[in-house]
Amino acid sequence: MTATILDGAKVAADIRRETADAAAALASRGFVPGLSVIVAGDDPASQVYVRNKEKSAREAGIRAETLRFPATVTEAMLLAEIGRLNADEEVDAILVQLPLPGGIQSSRILEAIDPAKDVDGFHPVNAGRLVQGKRAPVPCTPAGIMELLRREDVPLRGVRAVVLGRSDIVGKPMATLLTKADATVTVAHSKTRDLPAICREADLLVAAIGRPAFVTAEFIRPGAVVVDVGINRIATAAEVARCFPGDEAKTEAFAAKGSLLVGDVHPADVKERASRYTPVPGGVGPLTIALLLSNTVDLCRARRRL
Repeated sequence: MTATILDGAKVAADIRRETADAAAALASRGFVPGLSVIVAGDDPASQVYVRNKEKSAREAGIRAETLRFPATVTEAMLLAEIGRLNADEEVDAILVQLPLPGGIQSSRILEAIDPAKDVDGFHPVNAGRLVQGKRAPVPCTPAGIMELLRREDVPLRGVRAVVLGRSDIVGKPMATLLTKADATVTVAHSKTRDLPAICREADLLVAAIGRPAFVTAEFIRPGAVVVDVGINRIATAAEVARCFPGDEAKTEAFAAKGSLLVGDVHPADVKERASRYTPVPGGVGPLTIALLLSNTVDLCRARRRL
C-alpha cells in the first residue's frame, strides 16, 4: 500500500484566502481585526514562529503587533502588559508565545488573558466551554486538523480514533473535537499499556507525543488515516538513517544543513501502512497558523456582535 498525502499546506492556503476576504469585509465596516503577540526571552524557534505569524497576519489584513520582552522580564511585568491589552478596544486577540523564561508560571499568564481575546483557546473558561459544546475559540492546531479532515472528506462519524498525546494544547482538545464529530475516541500516552496495540485499533490516528519518528509500522493499522502533529529536529547521522533509510536526498540535505525535521510518525513506515497521512513539514504546521488568523477574525466579529 502506498499512502496519499493529506495536503495541509493547500488547505491552509484556502483558509488564509477565506480569512483575508472576511477581514476585508470587516474593514469595510470600520473594524480591522487586531492581533497582539507577546514573546519573552530569546528562544530561536519562538522568534521564527512569531515572525511568521506576524507576516501571515498582515498578509491577511489583520493589524498585528509583536511585543518583545527580554529573558529578564518578570511575571508582574507580563501580567501588567496583558492587563493593558485586555483593556485596549483595538486588540481583538492576544497570543502569548510559549515557552516563557524560567521562573514564570505560564498558567498564570495565560489565565490573565480576557477569554474574549484568547486566540489560542487555552484559557480555562474557553477549555470548559469547548467541552460543553458552547461557542469558544478552539486551540489552533486541533481546529486546523478538523478543517483538514472535513475539507479532505475524511469520515469521522462512527470511526475508531486514537489520539496519541494528552497535552492541553493538542491532545485533550483534539479528543473533544473528534468526540463531538461522533468518532469513538481513545486518548493514549506514554504510560498506556501495550501502546502499539491500542494505536493499531485506530481508523484515524493523531500522533502528538513529541518524540521523533516514535510511531512506527507496528502502531499503524493498514489503511488507517494518520495525522502527524510532531515537529522534531534530528541532528545525528544515525537518526537520519533510521528515519529516512536509503533516502539519498535526505542524507544530502542533512549533510548540507546539519539537521532535518521529522514528525512523531516514522516517515517511511507511514507511507507503507497508512491510506492517507500528513507529511512533516507541510502538513499540520501551516494549518496552525491559518487557524490563528481565522480565530482572530472570529474574535473580532464576536466582540462586536457582528
